[in-house]
Amino acid sequence: MSLTVAMITVDSIDALALGRWWAERLGGAVVEENDGWFVIVSVPDAPVQLAFQKVERPTPGKNKVHLDLTVEDLDAEVKRLEAAGADQVSDHTMESGFRWVTLADPEGNYFDVAEAES
Repeated sequence: MSLTVAMITVDSIDALALGRWWAERLGGAVVEENDGWFVIVSVPDAPVQLAFQKVERPTPGKNKVHLDLTVEDLDAEVKRLEAAGADQVSDHTMESGFRWVTLADPEGNYFDVAEAES
């Protein structure tokens, strides 16, 4: 027997607003709202769904689960995400030249964006 990833779930103060924010960023759609307490987002061609569950208080410290995303033009995407309400946390470059940027969504959940490998 093996485990299968069904969805990635993020705690949220306003699950519906954050679910809609991520759906817009990823070209997906909110497919279940559940009165705003558990929101499911479907993303085209993604192997799993994203979920946002309402909690009373934010998870303290850096979130334990984060998304790693790729894009063709990293700098342009970072600007687009910042314009949509994300905050840049840090910019990293490894000796090999691999670069990624850590951002925070509107509720402070970290996620990483890197240029897709050609």
